[in-house]
Amino acid sequence: MSHPEDEDDGALFRAAIGEVKPIRPQAPPANTKPRPKPRARMAEHDDAEAHSEFARLLSSSTPLEAGDTASYHRDTLLPRLFQRLKRGQFSVQDELDLHGATAQQAESMLRQFLLEAHAHEYGCVRVIHGKGRQSDSGAPILKNLVDRLLRQRNDVLAFHSAPPAQGGTGAVLVLLARR
Repeated sequence: MSHPEDEDDGALFRAAIGEVKPIRPQAPPANTKPRPKPRARMAEHDDAEAHSEFARLLSSSTPLEAGDTASYHRDTLLPRLFQRLKRGQFSVQDELDLHGATAQQAESMLRQFLLEAHAHEYGCVRVIHGKGRQSDSGAPILKNLVDRLLRQRNDVLAFHSAPPAQGGTGAVLVLLARR
């Protein structure tokens, strides 16, 4: 046998909660403009900061031109090792091609490439930056970026523009310090 109150669950519920007051509908907020689309402001800020830092680096010294040789070595490097690097006599164990990258992408790619080169204990790598003849600013951006970044790294013993057969002034051979 079923009880009549079992059949009406709604009536049981209403009896259990007692009297209720309806909630007044709330007015919409006064400012009903659509919210702006989110922007990656930190990424934009970082990009602008990297660009301005690079602009400062270029203005602080004479930038390399398309046909200029990029060259650097630590004072502690034996002259004969630097001469071998200049002649392209080291075996290149890996290479990075930066053609088509923005300055920010190139910097990130180069840093990652050098980390991986150290992880594999490579002694000599090639970085292809191109000659930069299509650069809007006149000075080849990637070439100067590579030059400045490699000079600042403690893990770089030396670098020099590659011999003509290995990329010439559109690439650099980099001699890395062992860990």
